[in-house]
Amino acid sequence: MTGKGVGHGAGARVARAVRAPAAAWSWWAAVRALPRPPSSEVGGADGAGAGPAEAMFVARSIAADHKDLIHDVSFDFHGRRMATCSSDQSVKVWDKSENGDWHCTASWKTHSGSVWRVTWAHPEFGQVLASCSFDRTAAVWEEIVGESNDKLRGQSHWVKRTTLVDSRTSVTDVKFAPKHMGLMLATCSADGIVRIYEAPDVMNLSQWSLQHEISCKLSCSCISWNPSSSRAHSPMIAVGSDDSSPNAMAKVQIFEYNENTRKYAKAETLMTVTDPVHDIAFAPNLGRSFHILAIATKDVRIFTLKPVRKELTSSGGPTKFEIHIVAQFDNHNSQVWRVSWNITGTVLASSGDDGCVRLWKANYMDNWKCTGILKGNGSPVTGNSQQGNSNPSLGSNIPNLQNSLNGSSSGRYFFPPLDSPRAGSRWSSYAQLLPPPPPPLVEHSCDADTANLQYPHPRRRSLSRPLNPLPENEGV
Repeated sequence: MTGKGVGHGAGARVARAVRAPAAAWSWWAAVRALPRPPSSEVGGADGAGAGPAEAMFVARSIAADHKDLIHDVSFDFHGRRMATCSSDQSVKVWDKSENGDWHCTASWKTHSGSVWRVTWAHPEFGQVLASCSFDRTAAVWEEIVGESNDKLRGQSHWVKRTTLVDSRTSVTDVKFAPKHMGLMLATCSADGIVRIYEAPDVMNLSQWSLQHEISCKLSCSCISWNPSSSRAHSPMIAVGSDDSSPNAMAKVQIFEYNENTRKYAKAETLMTVTDPVHDIAFAPNLGRSFHILAIATKDVRIFTLKPVRKELTSSGGPTKFEIHIVAQFDNHNSQVWRVSWNITGTVLASSGDDGCVRLWKANYMDNWKCTGILKGNGSPVTGNSQQGNSNPSLGSNIPNLQNSLNGSSSGRYFFPPLDSPRAGSRWSSYAQLLPPPPPPLVEHSCDADTANLQYPHPRRRSLSRPLNPLPENEGV
């Protein structure tokens, strides 16, 4: 939605899948954040008042031409390429032109089921994508350029390099590891297992070896690598679960790599997160001594994880953390489906069933506030429309949540007024934004015919059923 950053450099970009009333599918992106004066901060010092958010974003509506629900949108490292995936079993790649327009440069059928996620590798490894699907597989794709003896001389096309078939249930998320770890790929699936693969030769992406299998004992819905490249921090991955069974309690687990055992071990469990988790994201770490983790569940939650001093932890065991919940917002008044950080880890974007994208930022006192709201058509919410009735119980619940985590209630919290309930797109599980009807679209010949396809309910990504053997698809 990672890859998928909210921003790059000083700018911010937000893109989310949407469901259109017509047969085609479209989405929009806030493609650039413009500088704005400090006085325009939404919510002010006292949580009231709002400046002109129009000065912040330039929004573009894009007819994606998917034939079914779009589940994920992913930016590449530089923010000039995007990939979308859908229940129509296809992935589309978009390139940004010099005038700022986005053009579909590739579209092909990738799987034999709904495609849940798509993500970019770091450009150091070339133009590489990974996708995962309800068909129980993950796939790695590489863009190649036709050579002199090729009919497609000078033209690029995408080729499937490998299919990862270890899962016996729906593969619900896929993420490349931070580049300092090499070319590694993590997947999670409805069978409760996180699998980590490595490409030993980055010049041969057809060879991937399964390095680790981590049992989470809960159906997995999302994963996030800790992007920190500091030698003081061991490789770490957070796993979220959307398991709705009454016996499933804590929905977020954090695993850390142990150099002694050369295995991943559970470091922490966030006991206060008991509702289904739809997305999870570590913030980029630019010199911080602690980690920041955002969680999308029935609301938006932001945690800090501060490593405990080495002498206070068991020798050779995983790092222990002081976990604090520093913000919790239910302004979406609905399920939150995606959270995504900008490249500096200072601005968080969230999207939910209320049809809005909301931006969150901490001030100099580490109080998190809403700094912008974008509606489904890309327009900002300004003035009094951003304000609603405050919820006094929200702030009062935070000390209790923190007490359960670390036995203290110290710290200051700011929670802006909640928006009044509005009509949202609750019929759409991943429809974070509701745009106007798209213009007439031209069919791509490479799109699959989905007229007779049967898909699982979009909120039941973990639902599995027997599948026929899958034919290999060599891409386009």
